[in-house]
Amino acid sequence: MEIRNQTRYFLLLGFTEEPDMQPLLFGLFLSMYLTTFTGNLLIILAIISDSHLHMPMYFFLSNLSFADICFTSTTIPKMLMNIQTQSKVITYAGCLSQVFFFFVFGCLDNLILTVMAYDRFVAICHPLYYTVIMNPQVCRMLALGSWCISVTGSLLDTLTLLRLSFCMNMNIPHFFCDLPEVLKLACSDTLINNIVVYFVVVVLAVFPLSGILFSYSQIFSSILRISSSKGKHKAFSTCGSHLSVVSLFYGTSLGVYLSSAATSSSRTSLVASVMYTMITPMLNPFIYSLRNRDMKRALGRLLSRVASLSDGVVAGFS
Repeated sequence: MEIRNQTRYFLLLGFTEEPDMQPLLFGLFLSMYLTTFTGNLLIILAIISDSHLHMPMYFFLSNLSFADICFTSTTIPKMLMNIQTQSKVITYAGCLSQVFFFFVFGCLDNLILTVMAYDRFVAICHPLYYTVIMNPQVCRMLALGSWCISVTGSLLDTLTLLRLSFCMNMNIPHFFCDLPEVLKLACSDTLINNIVVYFVVVVLAVFPLSGILFSYSQIFSSILRISSSKGKHKAFSTCGSHLSVVSLFYGTSLGVYLSSAATSSSRTSLVASVMYTMITPMLNPFIYSLRNRDMKRALGRLLSRVASLSDGVVAGFS
């Protein structure tokens, strides 16, 4: 049967229906979400509060951390609420909202990582012109452009969903409204939707990845021409954190794509998607704080100020 323009809700089946597993899943994903939120928020606050980090690389890093917070907040709180209330329902409007914001912040991650690769390319390959090329106005325009392109691409994917009608089966075998799974429930023709999805993926995923690969090919070529080993190590250290994050983000995303292509099991895709929707945003702050001495010092100063402020508040109430 087909329901045309009457869809009111979907059912997110999640990971398992076993009651004994629900508290474990709730505790696991709540701890992951809080770690992701706190870690990325600390990165943003450290960059804002430390004048030594008011540079293009850290400006883009703060945007990446904000995107990661929003990316996880699009899906995990709803999943936690469903587990806690033992309800699988998500409204039609809520599902469309999830699709929209998931694509916005997922695409934004792609574009910010690309801009950060370009920043490292200019810093290493054209150091004498770095301050001229990556001036504050250019940095703001690159960040704003990334936001605008992400929103536009997400609107294309989301608005084309409005033309679809859905069948009686409203079950989505996922913990959020994953667009491919939603399209499988449609009774009407999804050719236009699939064309739009592939177009957006090429423009907002393949092109950015190509830009990152090109930037790093030029970076490695420039580093290999450095005569001193100390100079090579310093150059590698400036882009090591970013390269780690890029490898993690695209590695897990590619893993999800390959696992989906290799098997028709939605369960396999669900488990694999946990990597790039939860694990990667959670690990990013650790990668940047552990591999970057400036960031490590800034976080130390921030935590010291917070501890001092807390001691003062406690003393005031004593």
